[in-house]
Amino acid sequence: MSIELPVQVPCEICEGLAGRDDRYAVIDEGEHVVTIMNAWQYEIGQCLVVTGRHVGTLLDLSAEEGSAIIAAARRVAHSLLETYRPLGILTFQNNGVYSGQTVPHYHFHVVPRQPGSDWGIGPPQLAAFEGAGRIAGIRRDESGADQRRKRVQADVETLRERARRIRGNLP
Repeated sequence: MSIELPVQVPCEICEGLAGRDDRYAVIDEGEHVVTIMNAWQYEIGQCLVVTGRHVGTLLDLSAEEGSAIIAAARRVAHSLLETYRPLGILTFQNNGVYSGQTVPHYHFHVVPRQPGSDWGIGPPQLAAFEGAGRIAGIRRDESGADQRRKRVQADVETLRERARRIRGNLP
């Protein structure tokens, strides 16, 4: 059995890691993973831990990649606590289009949650779900997603400055 992945050619994360997209400001880098700023700052300081190798889902990770992802997420979470003093840290990851995955490259979100957030509880795409489950074969309603993404898209200089601040507080 396989999970349907979103189609994106070229992969935006691969493009960013290759240096062809300035929005992917690097915070930290290891043998298997890279921690970057999420170009869409649904919360100020939102980061992504991505695999250096192009893989689609959790199911595709090697044991080494899985361990490296959690270690990198913990490392950046400690820095986010120091940098932004959030109320909490949200971590999540989507596997397949029916879970809300929009980029076909494994990425693990590490998000500092702040007062006044318009997210509610959980990942932002859950707000679009009418219920916890849907009828098989029906995709998530993306109407309004473009407007929301425009609202939260940070400019390159802002992303670089946030990455610099977070990097400065890495343990």
